[in-house]
Amino acid sequence: MTAVDFAAFVERLSEIACETILPFFRTALGATDKNVGGAFDPVTEADHAAEAAMRRLIMTTFPNHGIIGEEFGSIRSDAEFVWVLDPIDGTKSFIAGLPTWGSLIGLLHNGAPTYGVLVQPFTRERFIGDGVGAIWRGPGQAGELVERKLTTRLCDNFTEATLLTTSPLLYAEDKLAAFRRVEALVRLSRYGGDCYAFAMLAAGHVDCVIESGLKTYDIAPLIPIIEGAGGVVTDWAGGSAVQGGDIVASGCAQLHVRALKLLQD
Repeated sequence: MTAVDFAAFVERLSEIACETILPFFRTALGATDKNVGGAFDPVTEADHAAEAAMRRLIMTTFPNHGIIGEEFGSIRSDAEFVWVLDPIDGTKSFIAGLPTWGSLIGLLHNGAPTYGVLVQPFTRERFIGDGVGAIWRGPGQAGELVERKLTTRLCDNFTEATLLTTSPLLYAEDKLAAFRRVEALVRLSRYGGDCYAFAMLAAGHVDCVIESGLKTYDIAPLIPIIEGAGGVVTDWAGGSAVQGGDIVASGCAQLHVRALKLLQD
């Protein structure tokens, strides 16, 4: 692929996500529970339709590439290039009519996250990163589409920091105790962000995002965006976040070191 080919292909994947999912948003769409008997884990027709459409385009265009997707599993996950898809990250927010969900598209090269896109069709926003730089595209003041560079903000003190997590209900008891140690120090803590929380960190509005029990498709597409904006994202032990698990992202390295210490104590 040339750079132009790649950009056009990812743009088409993003458009497929928008075209497939947006007509379902804020409708009487039903949801099926993927975790019957456990914590509610919804999936909708929009999730299935969007991932199926994106997978078809990938397999037609790059038949030797692998795919890791939330709804339809993995194929050729050991390939040199592997696409990571989460058609609706934040399905609970989606079915509640809240615009904090997003479609995640990532590309791994030899297992390393090299490119990521977060598409929010309702707000007409895209967050794009390659680990070196990151950009935001969205509506300007007059409604026209504009583009700007994403940069995290430098905040190395928790007493001045804003912290986000999707929900304390998603933590096991011991993990929640670790999260609370960080939360007790921050100026502002908010819940419910899903993938959009990481986007706000990359945009410089949030200083730390902590999550527990993520999957590869929840975080791998976001890593190049966060790192491209100047942030840091690891697991709670300070290792790679690409396989998911317990994840922490920070806007600056100094705050990240402090967060890891608190989470590991």
